[in-house]
Amino acid sequence: MDLLLGESVEDVQIPSHIRRFPLQSFRMAAARNVPTRVIGIDPGLAATGYGVIEFRADKASVVEAGVIRCGRAQQASLPKRLQALFDELRQVIDEFRPETMCLEEVYSHTDYPRTAILMGHARGVICLAAQLAGVPVVSISAKRIKQSVTGNGNASKMQVQRTVQQYFLLDRVPHPPDVADALAAALCFLNSVRARGNGRRGY
Repeated sequence: MDLLLGESVEDVQIPSHIRRFPLQSFRMAAARNVPTRVIGIDPGLAATGYGVIEFRADKASVVEAGVIRCGRAQQASLPKRLQALFDELRQVIDEFRPETMCLEEVYSHTDYPRTAILMGHARGVICLAAQLAGVPVVSISAKRIKQSVTGNGNASKMQVQRTVQQYFLLDRVPHPPDVADALAAALCFLNSVRARGNGRRGY
């Protein structure tokens, strides 16, 4: 598990390959019925991005964000890679205890059918990990996430990264893009909950 962003317990022994830096929280209007913690997931077999956001009163902050890496096809079999993804994600869920998971839907491109199939495998394992932990899953399309966060459903990855950076007042853009995409999924869920609270249509 390659953690790149977050605020975590200092007494945990962190392997040398893991890098962390603190994130600043920001203040926002409180939203009714918003879960205390939400985890956004950008699914992938080689790398799955995740971002845990906490809402408390009128304050929102990123608790942890990073990437789960499962190796490449040349390094391990598909079942082993899926097991690694499942085990690492369960560890994240058990440690940070999110109340809702926001999962980006699989995007199928006619030129790359194999990629969509592999993404489907990863997404199934992610859903299973959430189900076993009792965490409800909200599925949101990538286009809807981009539209909600940046105002443009066809936004580039860099646009998403910069928007997330500004939203959380980060010193630099979240990297790799999987991290920003995961945080964007969680933000999209928040925006939808707030919209419904104001009488507008969510998702």
